[in-house]
Amino acid sequence: MVYFLATFSVWDYVVFAGTILAAAGIGLFQAIRSRKETSTAEFLLGGRQMTAVPVAMSLTASFMSGITVIGTPAEAYQFGTAFWLFGFSYAIMSAVTAEIFVPLFYRLAITSAYEVRRFKLFQANGGIFSQVLYTGLVLYAPALALNQITGLDLWGVLVATGAVCILYCTLGGLKAVIWTDVLQMVIMLAGFVAVIARGAVLQGGLTKIWEDADQGGRLKTFDFDPDPLKRHTFWTIIVGGSVMWTSIYSINQSQVQRYISCKTQESLYVNMVGLCVTVSLAMLSGLTMYSIYKSCDPLSNGDVSTSDQLLPYLVMDILADYPGIPGLFVAAAYSGTLSTVSSSINALTAVTVEDFILPLYKNLTEKQSSWMNMGLSVFFGALCIGMAGIASLMGSVLQAALSIFGMISGPLLGLYLLGMLFRTSNSIGGLVGMIIGLLLTLWVGIGGQIYPPTDEKTNPLPLTTVGCNITMGQNYTTEAPLPDVRPPLADSWYSLSYVYLSLLGTLITIVSGLLVSMITGGCKQEKLDSDLFVRTSDLICFRCFSKSKVSDITEKTAADFNMGADNLAFTDHDVTIKADENTEL
Repeated sequence: MVYFLATFSVWDYVVFAGTILAAAGIGLFQAIRSRKETSTAEFLLGGRQMTAVPVAMSLTASFMSGITVIGTPAEAYQFGTAFWLFGFSYAIMSAVTAEIFVPLFYRLAITSAYEVRRFKLFQANGGIFSQVLYTGLVLYAPALALNQITGLDLWGVLVATGAVCILYCTLGGLKAVIWTDVLQMVIMLAGFVAVIARGAVLQGGLTKIWEDADQGGRLKTFDFDPDPLKRHTFWTIIVGGSVMWTSIYSINQSQVQRYISCKTQESLYVNMVGLCVTVSLAMLSGLTMYSIYKSCDPLSNGDVSTSDQLLPYLVMDILADYPGIPGLFVAAAYSGTLSTVSSSINALTAVTVEDFILPLYKNLTEKQSSWMNMGLSVFFGALCIGMAGIASLMGSVLQAALSIFGMISGPLLGLYLLGMLFRTSNSIGGLVGMIIGLLLTLWVGIGGQIYPPTDEKTNPLPLTTVGCNITMGQNYTTEAPLPDVRPPLADSWYSLSYVYLSLLGTLITIVSGLLVSMITGGCKQEKLDSDLFVRTSDLICFRCFSKSKVSDITEKTAADFNMGADNLAFTDHDVTIKADENTEL
């Protein structure tokens, strides 16, 4: 056991800096390569001609933020492998998004995810706010964890990371973001593999790691208890997790923008494989960490102050003798951050242009649009860095803020489904439904942060310090804990599994939105354009067992998408969306 960990070597700095420069280089390359193509569609959507594999890798890299890279192994270390069940949620999410949402997006030839909705103004505002908040937190959280372990200057790395994202987003647009994500995805996987390989050598093989995890209770994956208050069970992850990730992948602009830039629909299914592989490597890294620290928990021993610091601590412990490898891991963590931040900058630019600027200034030239896109990329990049500064003042509230961001996706998904599935819904019902959904999820989520669920519901697995030597981290005295005064709701309503928050918000928004819409005349609306709603022909079960019907417009079938043909909606088909002005905000 190493108690006084090594700091970064020269080679570690070289590897880390090389990763940052490589990302900037891709942006410069794409800018030079596409210097004659300056249209808005080229900048924001890569000309809508990207192929499935790089788009899928970009989708996966965007999901794997720096918080996830650091947090998922810590999850396996503390709570075991129940998190692995999210692989089933990813499969359900991919199928639902690919078969229901993507055909609608392709048919409407959208740029912003909010163009589909019939209540788009307050949805776009909510999407921009939550995206900026989350991006700032993604920048700050891993930077803080890595700063406290590796000694890297916190604000220097934050500014450098933000500046690189601004550079390649501004110069290269979505193509630069996607191809940079491919590089970053490879680096993230390499970081996990390095941890697992070194741990296997130290512990005597992967079999020994697996045996240690089994003896420590880390392999009890399946818990079929239907209790919705338990943090992770089979049902909370399969049901709640599927809705949560559908809300993120189906309506989040940074994700939508990627798969509508693709020529085919296959990217989501390839992405599903990438998600499962990435999460599996992260979980194996966590089990490796448990095998090494099974008799001396760094968190209980005072060597680290939060669980987010466990994996960086492990890296500096077992890999410091190999110059450049700690730098590779830090690069892996920041690759997740770079990917998420660059995705957000590009997505925020697209939403602002399509939903706020072009409706007001319809006669902009391509050159003016190009400069406007680049200017907005710089603006949102700086705004996200500023939000990271605000996050630094939050202290222990940081994790609460991250949870609050997760609560927003459920009501937004409910509002989306309300608009695309129910013709009786109107703007009043949509607004009231979303407000009610947000208030309830925020009430439960914030209550759960103030009064955290008990160990009986979260089920942390036992850790010990019996094998630790006397360290500085143990030279402290403990005070008697204050009496734990909990209100009656703390062990019921506030203890609802965080995975169910999106499901709660979605259901409440749809039900209350429909009721208010019917009360306020939703049933008397004029007939709306059928292109704004999901069709039975979009669903794979109807495509497989029934003949295609003649559509109101010339439309490419989803079977064509699966065969790999170009997206007709983006090449030789121009769709005019005729939304009812009375229901579009």
